[in-house]
Amino acid sequence: MNDPTIFIFQLITLIASVIIHEVSHGFVAYRLGDSTAKDMGRLTLNPFKHLDFFGSFLFPLVLFLFGSPILFGWAKPVPYNPYNLKNPQRGGGLIAAAGPLSNLSVAVIFGFILKIFSMSGIVDSPLFLFLQIIILINISLAIFNLVPIPPLDGSKILFAFLPPRFLKAQIFLEQYGFMFLLLFIFFGIRLIQPIISKIFMFLGGGL
Repeated sequence: MNDPTIFIFQLITLIASVIIHEVSHGFVAYRLGDSTAKDMGRLTLNPFKHLDFFGSFLFPLVLFLFGSPILFGWAKPVPYNPYNLKNPQRGGGLIAAAGPLSNLSVAVIFGFILKIFSMSGIVDSPLFLFLQIIILINISLAIFNLVPIPPLDGSKILFAFLPPRFLKAQIFLEQYGFMFLLLFIFFGIRLIQPIISKIFMFLGGGL
């Protein structure tokens, strides 16, 4: 996977996928009554409204240089105002879930296309590999973001269901979340790789 052409396609796919992810957050927030993202011009697929230099370019480049089989990254978070929601706790969970669900939806759609190619016997073309990359990156983004560590979406989904007595634990996790996230990226990422691989094998025909 250290082919520069493959890396460029991976990076383009990653950028497009994280933009879809973030716009999905903003769209659900808008449907729930908060227009913050719309008012800031973030309900758009224009990449210049979303890209983060470190998360969208530098971090994926580091992963590529270290030979990572898959790329992770992120865009600027789409903001929302919980006070504009009828039920801030439940609404926050729905908004958070929208991002990973959008990536899983993309993976399922391209997985369906890939299966059509497989049934047609077209498995050796570069397009087949590119479809697999799209599927793998979107599955990876979805599963990674479902990890319940702030500021990932999984933590917001978790907090949406936690009773008030866990508020102190929530505050603690949010305060030190970025440190826990770095530890997870460097030492715990292997824990989600089997999940990613199994979903990919189901949608993409194997690694």
